[in-house]
Amino acid sequence: MTNDTPDVDDSIDSEPFDMGPEDAEYPPVLRITANPQEKARASSRERLEDWQAGETVPHVINFQDPEMLRKLLTTRRLELLRSVMTERPDSIRDLADRLDRGVKETADDVNLLADYEIVYFEQDGRAKQPYVPYESVKIEIEVEATATDEGEEPAPA
Repeated sequence: MTNDTPDVDDSIDSEPFDMGPEDAEYPPVLRITANPQEKARASSRERLEDWQAGETVPHVINFQDPEMLRKLLTTRRLELLRSVMTERPDSIRDLADRLDRGVKETADDVNLLADYEIVYFEQDGRAKQPYVPYESVKIEIEVEATATDEGEEPAPA
């Protein structure tokens, strides 16, 4: 990372940048993957080429370790995610009531999903309204056999 100052186009209004996540444009799909680093890089290059060609590409969050993805997307958090996508709650308390869960537990899960930019918030007075800006969230886990010596069977775990 360099400390170089970017070129500034004087024709652009110099108002402070105050666009929040609710003002951003999101693609219809969020893809959450668990791919090895090499495959994730190749996929990123392909998406960049597609985007440069004017195609809509999904946002992608990749975990190199499938176990980390499994820990993040528990059954309860997937239920929470589905609920937020189905009907935007007025607040975290509203979401907790809807899911018949505690407010603190719900807030912890929503904030964790927000840390990974899966869930976002819109502030409405004192209430934080969680929302998911995607039409769908696709979860992909790739499992590959590990390389073994020629003719050798992989050992059971």
